[in-house]
Amino acid sequence: MPTDPSDHILIVDDDREIRDLLSRFLVKHGYRVSTAADGREMRRVMADARIDLIVLDVMMPGETGLTLCGQVRASSKVPIIMLTAVAEETDRIIGLELGADDYLAKPFNPRELLARIRAVLRRTDIREPVAAVEGDGNPVLIFNGWKLDLATRQLTNPAGEPVELSTGEYDLLVAFAERPQRVLSRDRLLDLAKGRAAVAFDRSIDVQVGRLRRKIETDASAPQMITTVRGGGYMFTPQVTRS
Repeated sequence: MPTDPSDHILIVDDDREIRDLLSRFLVKHGYRVSTAADGREMRRVMADARIDLIVLDVMMPGETGLTLCGQVRASSKVPIIMLTAVAEETDRIIGLELGADDYLAKPFNPRELLARIRAVLRRTDIREPVAAVEGDGNPVLIFNGWKLDLATRQLTNPAGEPVELSTGEYDLLVAFAERPQRVLSRDRLLDLAKGRAAVAFDRSIDVQVGRLRRKIETDASAPQMITTVRGGGYMFTPQVTRS
């Protein structure tokens, strides 16, 4: 995949050696890179520049990566890849619940991180053309009074109010809304929404579905739109039209 010279990556890690290594590696592969050692520096960089993706370490003193992930997601849709300790499954679950788009366990090969970065940026870039090819070209999906605008990536509830979605939540909702009344397995949803072939964290789709249900269901504990199919996966039940 050709690297867009405008892609600006922010690396947030308290380990200077890791920051310098990843920075040199990503610059070599055509990205613009900024680095931050903590939350204060991260916020300063984000206030001064447009950031296209954040690589965020979980284990940092003071404000942890999980705390910072939640803060970023409260006001921004910028994609986030979390760096976690290899054995810390709980951190991965929490990171996904807070809105992280992917994770990578330490220690890792920088080339794997590069592949993850490319995948996240690619699925953000190509989602709209894919939707146009699969549908009839109309960019607004309508279901149960909700409107999902593929051109602006904006979700509007039946009252006409915008509902913020993370990149992962948006990709998952598009995957569902473009395939209504079809049983989609977890593996299929990973392919559609994650856009990568790497071995996926088993519960990532379940976590993302839970977060999406809390955004669009009247009662997330008794979902009516995204239903669970025992032994099969999930189904998006509403009728979907385009306009």
